[in-house]
Amino acid sequence: MKITRVGSKPSVKGPEDWFIGNVRIDGLFDANEARRAAAASVTFEPGARTAWHTHPLGQTLIILSGCGWVQRAGSAVEEVFPGDVVWIEPNEKHWHGATATNGMTHMAIQENLDGKVVEWMEQVSDEEYRK
Repeated sequence: MKITRVGSKPSVKGPEDWFIGNVRIDGLFDANEARRAAAASVTFEPGARTAWHTHPLGQTLIILSGCGWVQRAGSAVEEVFPGDVVWIEPNEKHWHGATATNGMTHMAIQENLDGKVVEWMEQVSDEEYRK
């Protein structure tokens, strides 16, 4: 058994290549030789969001606080609330983040496939975001 104490991993700012707006990432656990999954708590300020991206083995989002939006390519934007669980299929192009007026925090869980958990793509335009 291993206990990772809160605060033992520093918070990091979401990289500008992957996010628009103010985003904080708090790593929870990483994949290792016995576990393919990794998880982080991600906090989005109002208007902040990810770029379009995919995950080779899918992704689970657990909405912890606030109000957010998620969208898969070719579908309408969906609003999400605390307690909602979002499953994103493997290789499904999508984005997620806060609404324009409210922040949102979610736990993101994804599995490692051959050393890769995500494929980042183009930024979500303001026009796409506001639909």
